[in-house]
Amino acid sequence: MPDTAPTAAAPIGRRERKKAATRQAIADAALRLFLERGYDDVGIREIADAADVSTTTLFKHFPVKEALVFDEDGDKKARLLAAVRERPEDQSIPAALREHVLTYRIAAAGGDPRFTAFFDLVNATPALRDYEQNMWLRHTAALAQVIAEESGLPDDDPTCTALAHFALEAPRAARGRDDPRQAITRAFDLLEHGWHTLASDE
Repeated sequence: MPDTAPTAAAPIGRRERKKAATRQAIADAALRLFLERGYDDVGIREIADAADVSTTTLFKHFPVKEALVFDEDGDKKARLLAAVRERPEDQSIPAALREHVLTYRIAAAGGDPRFTAFFDLVNATPALRDYEQNMWLRHTAALAQVIAEESGLPDDDPTCTALAHFALEAPRAARGRDDPRQAITRAFDLLEHGWHTLASDE
């Protein structure tokens, strides 16, 4: 996926730089082929050939085909948790998570044809949609722990786990919508205010 936020890079050695360059070359070749012909019509060997590596090398960097489309998500996890920890004092946790999702899942695509093409590819490919969603959901426990810490609640409080889970599921509500921003906002309104309040407005 095209990068959404620059990060400060620590100095790395020659071997690490070579590995990073190889990984990037494979990812670039894969995305180019997927965008040209569609995810399902491109094989692993074709991607390896286009990146001038062996299939063994490809699988060392990307254990499954779906991973070729997505960046490593360590930075994404860090930004997700920081959205809660570093929010303004007067901002609620659901509001902070809503702004994070709107920034990194919706606004990043606006006006950039690379992102438009990328999201079109993901939305048109069930395997990629599921993989992306699972990437988000595996951060549920870490997010729940931060929510508990920030709320002064026990680590195993079920409401923290529920909020984390549904916040990470919320972007699914934007798929196929003419106005994804409104769909995301409505989903987080539910987390912020509860069903009774929203239903009473209708």
